[in-house]
Amino acid sequence: MTWSLIARDKGRFGIAVATRAFAVGALCPYVESGVGALATQALVNPFYGVEGLALLREGRTAAEVVERLTTADAGREHRQLHVIDAAGRIAAHTGKDCIAWCGDLRGEDFSLAGNMLAGARVLSETAAAWRAKAALPFPRRLIAAMRAGEAAGGDKRGRQSAALRICGEEAWPDLDLRVDDHADPLAELERLEAMSRERFVHFARYLPSRRDRVGVTDRAVIDAGIAAAVAAETDR
Repeated sequence: MTWSLIARDKGRFGIAVATRAFAVGALCPYVESGVGALATQALVNPFYGVEGLALLREGRTAAEVVERLTTADAGREHRQLHVIDAAGRIAAHTGKDCIAWCGDLRGEDFSLAGNMLAGARVLSETAAAWRAKAALPFPRRLIAAMRAGEAAGGDKRGRQSAALRICGEEAWPDLDLRVDDHADPLAELERLEAMSRERFVHFARYLPSRRDRVGVTDRAVIDAGIAAAVAAETDR
């Protein structure tokens, strides 16, 4: 009932996902800084997310994670899972009882999987856009690729929710956006991402971090830095 794009970009991991179901961002995408990312789809198994990240944290490869999780799950043929580990290795599982069209596709530093789709072109067009939009910043590239997949038919039942989650150096996400119920969720996700650049993503650079546990506390410095960052982005 979903298709998703997992990718690695300069050490960051991100997932974009869309579906004709409520709140796909709640149970489908799992990402952790320095560890990797995975998506559990079709008849979702949240243990794939929780236990999958734990296995990646231990240093298991993407293939080992998929093998361990699916072998232990009697419901695996109704589920879909794809994983990218810290080294960029990719593995996927599409159960034989997932609803057509279903399948997965991988490329350099990215993985796609989907089920209940209009056809294989949903993934191939998502992949083509991902490659073609390499000049875009990571969040916008993920969304643009998903928009291309939607233009190819997307979820054959229609649209309802979408999510975007990106993790960089910190223990928390750089960006975590959810559209739980909307007539055009990817368009709304795109709008929220643009809004995040009005202040949020620039403000986040001044927060405490692994390198600086205090961060910047001078509000004048923060406000001036945000204004300069917004102006520089507007001039591009």
